[in-house]
Amino acid sequence: MIWTVLAITVGVVLITLYEWPKINQNQKKEKAAFVTLTAMGWLLSILLLYFPDMPGPTQMIEKLFKPLGKLLEK
Repeated sequence: MIWTVLAITVGVVLITLYEWPKINQNQKKEKAAFVTLTAMGWLLSILLLYFPDMPGPTQMIEKLFKPLGKLLEK
């Protein structure tokens, strides 16, 4: 499993090395968004590797809004 984590990390690093020079130096917000989204994607892929039965974002939204839906039905 450590090899899979290493392969995912190498993939993320290669993507970053390819895309980073294409972003202008003046585009600080775009660079921050790129780093944030890339880090979140990397973290999510590692978490799904170790916890494959982890609930997805739609299940979280369903848990949040299900009580609201029941209130609106009445």
